[in-house]
Amino acid sequence: MSTSVLELPQVEELYRTLEEKVRALRPKEDLTGLDRAYRAAAAYHRRQKRKSGEPYIAHPLAVAHILADMQMDMVCLQTGLLHDVLEDTSAKLEDLKEQFGEAVARCVDGVTKLSKISLANREDRQAESLRKMLLAMTGDIRVVIVKLADRLHNMRTIDSLARERQVAIAQETIDIYAPIAHRLGMGKVRGELEDLAFETLHPEESAELKREIESKRQEHEAWLRQVQTQIQQKLAREDIPARVEGRVKRGYSVYQKLKRQKITLDQVYDVLAVRIITDSVKNCYAALGVIHNEWHPIPGRIKDFIAMPRPNLYQSLHTSVIGPGGVTFEVQIRTAEMHRIAEEGIAAHWKYKEGSKGPGGDDQRIAWLRQLVEWQSEMRDSGDFLSTLKVDLYSEEVYTFTPRGRVIVLPRDATPIDFAYAIHSDVGNTCVGARVNGSLKPLKYVLRNGDVVEILTQQGHQPSRDWLSVVKTSRARNKIKHVINAVERIKAVEIGQKSLEKEARRMGVSLGRISSGDLESVASEYGVSKTEDLYAALGFGRFSARQVLQKVAPENAAVPEPAPAAPFVPRTSSTPEAPIGDGDLTIHVKGADDVMVYRAKCCNPIRGEQIVGYITRGKGVAVHSVQCSNVQNLMYEAERKIDVEWARSASDPLPVKVVIYTDDRPGILHQLTSILNSESSNIRTLEARGDTSRTDESAIVDITMDVRDKKQLERVITAFRRIPGVRDIERVPTA
Repeated sequence: MSTSVLELPQVEELYRTLEEKVRALRPKEDLTGLDRAYRAAAAYHRRQKRKSGEPYIAHPLAVAHILADMQMDMVCLQTGLLHDVLEDTSAKLEDLKEQFGEAVARCVDGVTKLSKISLANREDRQAESLRKMLLAMTGDIRVVIVKLADRLHNMRTIDSLARERQVAIAQETIDIYAPIAHRLGMGKVRGELEDLAFETLHPEESAELKREIESKRQEHEAWLRQVQTQIQQKLAREDIPARVEGRVKRGYSVYQKLKRQKITLDQVYDVLAVRIITDSVKNCYAALGVIHNEWHPIPGRIKDFIAMPRPNLYQSLHTSVIGPGGVTFEVQIRTAEMHRIAEEGIAAHWKYKEGSKGPGGDDQRIAWLRQLVEWQSEMRDSGDFLSTLKVDLYSEEVYTFTPRGRVIVLPRDATPIDFAYAIHSDVGNTCVGARVNGSLKPLKYVLRNGDVVEILTQQGHQPSRDWLSVVKTSRARNKIKHVINAVERIKAVEIGQKSLEKEARRMGVSLGRISSGDLESVASEYGVSKTEDLYAALGFGRFSARQVLQKVAPENAAVPEPAPAAPFVPRTSSTPEAPIGDGDLTIHVKGADDVMVYRAKCCNPIRGEQIVGYITRGKGVAVHSVQCSNVQNLMYEAERKIDVEWARSASDPLPVKVVIYTDDRPGILHQLTSILNSESSNIRTLEARGDTSRTDESAIVDITMDVRDKKQLERVITAFRRIPGVRDIERVPTA
C-alpha cells in the first residue's frame, strides 16, 4: 500500500530541520523558494521508495542538508532537492525552468545522468554521464558540488544495495568522485568518500585496520593530549596565538601507505598528527620554529605548501618529528582561512547571492577542468576517456621550474616529456633531450621537487610511440597520440590504396572505371565518410580489399563476399610472440572464427574479467584486461581496437602469477599451499625468499597457479589475505 510522503511526519520534520539550518546561516533570506522546491520534489517522488524501504524524498532532503552544511546558496539547495526528478520521475526540463528559473533547471540537468539513453554498455553510459557533468561544471561549478553531496549520501546508505552494485559504485567513487573533490580542494568530502568506498571495496582489510587502530585508541588519545598541552604551552610562551588539534590518520590513507610501502601499522610515520591553527602566515613559520626547536624533524619530511600552494589552492606547513617516547608524528600548521579552504575547498569561496556561479572563471581549481573538457572533446572511445580522466584527477605534487623561474606543477613520477608539453605542444613534439639542474638527463628521467628543467628541441622531430609508456599527464599523452595517429593514418591510407590496386589487378577490375562517388558510397556503408577514410580502414585491416571491390564491381566477384565485421589478421608462426596453431581457444573475436587470438602477457586476463582486443601487425589479436596499464598506451588508434569475448564452451584453467609480501615465519608456505589445495588449484611454480630491501623479518613468495576464472582467483586471494602475517598481494605478468 502506497503512502503519501507528505503525510510522513519524520520526513516533514527532516525538512523543518533543513529550514532552521538555512535560516540560522542566512537569517535575512527568503525561504519561499526552498519550500516550493521541497513540495515539488515530494510530489514528483510521492510513490517512490529507496532500496532501503524509506520514502525516496528522504534522499534529496539528506543531500540538501549536506549542501546546507557547506553553506551553499539557494540555487544549490533547490538543485539538491530536485536533482533526481528529471531522471526518475515524469518531470520535464521546461517545467523546472518555468517553476524555478534557468539557473536551477541548468544545474538539475547537469547533475542528471544519461541512464535513459540507450548506449552500448555500462562503460559508455558512465563515460557519457561524466562528459555531461564535466561540461556542465565549466558553466556552473554548483553542478559538481550537488553531485558530490549526492554521491556522499549514496555512499552513506550503500548497504541496502546488492553487493555487485555496491562494488561498482564504490570503485567509481574512489576513481572519479573522491579525486574530483580533492582537485576542488574539498578535503572533508574527499576524506569521507574515500573511507566509505574503502569499507565497501575492502571490508576485511578495513575492519582489521579499524580493530588495530581502535585497540590503541586510548593510548593514542592520551599521548595526543600530552603533546597538544606541550605545544599549547610553548606557543603561548612565544606569544603565538593558536588552536591545537590532534587526530588519528584516516583509514584509507593508512591503508594506501601500508600497501604502497609494504609496512606494518607501527611503521607508519603519520598515524598520529597534530594541527596548529594560528592567525597569520608569520606565526605559521614561527610555530614551525618552535616545533623544530623542541623535537628533531625527520629529513625530507618538511613541506612548505604556503609558499608553494598545491594546484587546488591548499596551503599549510607540514613536518614530521620524533616526539615524546620516540613516537613519530606529523604536524600541520596553517591559518584559520587556510584551514577553511583545506576543508571546504571551492565551496569556501561561495558568494551568497542569487545569480552567482561561485569562483571566477580563472580560479586555478577549475582551470584544469576547462583544459580537460577541451582535450576529452577529441576522444570518442569510452575506455580512453575514463582512463584519461582518472589520470588527470590524481594529485599533482612535483614542483619544477623553467630556467627563468616559472613554476610547472606536474604529477608524481612525471618526466621531462611531461614538462615539455606543459610548456607548449610544439616544444613537446620537437623535444629531443633535457637538462635537469644543468646536467643532461634521459627523457624517461623522473623529475623531483625543485628541479630546474631546460628542454632541448630539434625542428622536424616527432614524438616516439615509446613516450606513451613514460608520460604521466593526460595533456602529453593526448598530444603524442594525436601526432602518432596522424602519422599512422597516412601510412594506413597508402597501404590501403595499394592493397586495393593490387586486388583489383588480381580480380581484373579497372579502378579507372570506378567513380569516386561509388567508392564514397561503399565508404558510407562501412561507417566512414570519405574515400580516404575507406583506404585508412583497409590499411588498418578492418576489412579486405576484396570486400570493397565486390561492392563496386560485383560482376567481377569470383568468390562469395566475406562478413564485413571480421578483420583479416595474417598468421605468422615465425613471429616469437605469435601463438602456435589456432591460438587461444578460450577467447574469440566477435563475428569471426578464423582470426588468431592470444592473451597479452602483460596482464594475462582470465575468464570473468572484461577484455579488449588490439589488432597487431602480423601477430594476430592481442587480448588485454580493460584494467591493464598498457591498454591506455595501445589504444591510441581506434581503428585497431576490436571486440573480443570469452568462448562459452572453454573452461580450461589459466596460469596466474601473484607476489605475496609476508612476515618471515615458520608455517607460512604450508598455509598458502593448503588454500590452493582446498580450491583444487594446481601450483605451477613457487619461490620463497627473504626481502633484502627491508631490515625486518620479511619475505616474498612468488606463486604461479592455475585458476578457472576471476571468481576463483578472488576467493584464493581473499583466503591468502586472512593468513596472519600477510601484508600485501600483487598480481603480476606471467613469464
